[in-house]
Amino acid sequence: MRRSRQQLSREECIDILQQATSGVLAVMGDGGYPYTVPLSHVYADGHLYFHSAIQGHKVDAIRNDSRCSFCVIAQDEVHPETFTTHFKSVVAFGQIHVIEDDAERLAALRRLGLRHAPHDHAGLQREIDKDFARVLMLRLDIEHLSGKQAIELVPHH
Repeated sequence: MRRSRQQLSREECIDILQQATSGVLAVMGDGGYPYTVPLSHVYADGHLYFHSAIQGHKVDAIRNDSRCSFCVIAQDEVHPETFTTHFKSVVAFGQIHVIEDDAERLAALRRLGLRHAPHDHAGLQREIDKDFARVLMLRLDIEHLSGKQAIELVPHH
């Protein structure tokens, strides 16, 4: 990173991924054009998990090329008086895969569901029972994390 003072530590990057509820997935789409899509996610043990419909442009792109990135913006405050933005963001790079194993798929779906509704185990189970056959789960195996913050947020700049 060119401005190393603004670089976030790996721990800070992981904290942002754990706290955020959504971000933007970038994959290689048709004709070599990047394809981005906003997604809800959950971070666990060096992986990001997402749910998806069984088919569609995103799934086709992932099956064609597993390389991807996922961006989360944790802070975005415009300060017009100084013509700047106070921001924090993280980009995770890695390989994304469709989870084929039903046990792993179920565990990932539970993890994501409880991330968004941590106290509604019964409601989550009803949703899983109703929709499990129609839900695809994706796992992004993180190879590299890059986080950056505005210079104004760096302590003692």
